[in-house]
Amino acid sequence: MVYFMELQTAIVALLVFYVAWNLGANDVANAMGTSVGSGAITLKQAIIIAGVLEFLGAVLFGQEVTSTLGTKIANPVLFATIPQTLVMGMISVLLTAGIWLQIATARGLPVSSSHGIVGAIAGFSWVALGVEAIDWSSIGLITIGWILTPIISGAIASSLYSLIQQWIFNQPQPLSQLQEWIPWLSTLLLSVFGIIVLPTITQPLSQFLLTEGKFNVPAHDITLFIGGIAVISLTLISWRQLVNSQIDNKIQGLFARFQVLSACFVAFAHGSNDVGNAIAPLAVISYINHQGKVPSDKLPITLWILVLGAIGIVAGLAVWGKKVIATIGENIISLEPSSGFCAELATAITILLASRLGLPVSTSHALVGGVVGIGLVQNIKSIKFATIQNIAAAWLITIPISVALSATIFTTIMVIFKALNWH
Repeated sequence: MVYFMELQTAIVALLVFYVAWNLGANDVANAMGTSVGSGAITLKQAIIIAGVLEFLGAVLFGQEVTSTLGTKIANPVLFATIPQTLVMGMISVLLTAGIWLQIATARGLPVSSSHGIVGAIAGFSWVALGVEAIDWSSIGLITIGWILTPIISGAIASSLYSLIQQWIFNQPQPLSQLQEWIPWLSTLLLSVFGIIVLPTITQPLSQFLLTEGKFNVPAHDITLFIGGIAVISLTLISWRQLVNSQIDNKIQGLFARFQVLSACFVAFAHGSNDVGNAIAPLAVISYINHQGKVPSDKLPITLWILVLGAIGIVAGLAVWGKKVIATIGENIISLEPSSGFCAELATAITILLASRLGLPVSTSHALVGGVVGIGLVQNIKSIKFATIQNIAAAWLITIPISVALSATIFTTIMVIFKALNWH
């Protein structure tokens, strides 16, 4: 029995790497697509930046999101007496997410891995426990988020780009005007991304200050705090050297520096959030195999699971991320650093607003909406609507495809296990 569980964990670990690989190739490309498309950085630089920051974000801050995905979507109480059914369900989720992400990435389509995971969990839960096991309110919120996210992001991006056009590019001396606006743009950028990133970094410090001077903060929290500060410091110190020197236009060159900084924060925040999509099923399975019961409210995440997911994400981005980067950065509209910066900033603001409202949103949806919003300001004829149609179709079918595929895979696995009389 112990041998079987170890073999099961090893197989699931391979599946996690497979899902993380496809997650890196698809989702991580969203963080860097506009920067590469605008010429702010090269594809090689994008892979290096995203690789380092996604890895650190996943390892340092990936625990909370993973715990939420592992315990909040499929109600653990419902599986209390049938833990191995939950294990088989999580294997189905991994296979479903990996297959769908691979299909989408092969076609260069940016899709939401979060929506795919939620759909897959709903699919196997439906088969295992019936339709009442599905949290339809969550599905409803996801649908609302799918509709609102690109609209809000597009509105913000078009507004920002219009203001930049009016206050900077349409002025007699646009370069001097931009230099006057640099402090304000810097404040806006750092404020938005600071609100997204800093809370998770400063939490260990808050815990330390609340201990009434006693040095009883866990070493892990101190490591998180130091690591997070190191990431921010390295990003701020080195961002000037990351800009592609081939940009001759001085105005766009200045915007390129802002865009690289925004891309760094997006990559770091993305790694800390979306690694959970790949590793949450493995964390649940590992817990069940070691504890003999389903996890409750808090799911402990071991370091090797976080590292495995982070390595898979980086490898997938490096080997296969070019297609989605090209779709975001080149195949919707032609981007410059100024427009790419507005798209990334709009994406960040949208994600922040949605998080405060409790709406589940997708970085892919927000970024595409931002790029389209800028295209509407530039020239509606510049938007490649064939690309938009393909992306929208992929968004629409992600949840139903995930539900159906997961249900099919789960049913097949359970039939095989019953036929072999495995328990």
